[in-house]
Amino acid sequence: MDFSNPAFWVAVAFVLFVLAAGRAIWRTMSGGLDARAARIRAELDEAQRLREEAEALLADYQKKQRDAKKEAEAIVEHARAEAERLRREGEVSITQTLERREKVALEKIAQAEAQARAEVRNEAVDVAVAAARRVLAESIDGDRALALTDKAIAEVERGLQ
Repeated sequence: MDFSNPAFWVAVAFVLFVLAAGRAIWRTMSGGLDARAARIRAELDEAQRLREEAEALLADYQKKQRDAKKEAEAIVEHARAEAERLRREGEVSITQTLERREKVALEKIAQAEAQARAEVRNEAVDVAVAAARRVLAESIDGDRALALTDKAIAEVERGLQ
């Protein structure tokens, strides 16, 4: 080897420079890469944590939605049962009201019939008494007429009782 050759010394200087600068460059590059890898790892960890939180929130909201749906179904079922109960009570109430009204109407009819019979009976008595008086007054003398009239009135009253 020829130590006087300037190309040799340039090559040695280049190799020494590369070794000295390469180590610093390598440390800087690997430090930057390590920092970047750590930052990426932290971002991935944060993303994983956020994903787990999102999944937990989703599961919680799905549970709340299922619970709300069950509650809504229960409310609807209760409302249907209540409506059916009210319908049955209404039918019973209407039936009872109609039966009461029918009973009252029948009682009023019976009262009207009884009153009409009594009025007809009274009118018949009055007509019979008036007719008997007229017949007796025309055909019988005074004392005998009074006696027969009293007897006829008593018989009519007994017949009506």
